[in-house]
Amino acid sequence: MAEEKEKDNTWLIAGVAIAAVIVLVVMLKQDETKHLKSGAVEQLQAETFSNIEKRKTSNVTGTVGN
Repeated sequence: MAEEKEKDNTWLIAGVAIAAVIVLVVMLKQDETKHLKSGAVEQLQAETFSNIEKRKTSNVTGTVGN
């Protein structure tokens, strides 16, 4: 005459959903930052700063636009 209590899987489902979201975010973040490992950012920064320095020195000497 004892009734069997149905197992509550709410916390299990919530835990699996949270873990899936965390794994998905980590995977997407790795894919998003892949370009940083190639060195392209450093190369672009060096080129940009070089161009800025050229402009600064050419403004002082007055050679731009002449």
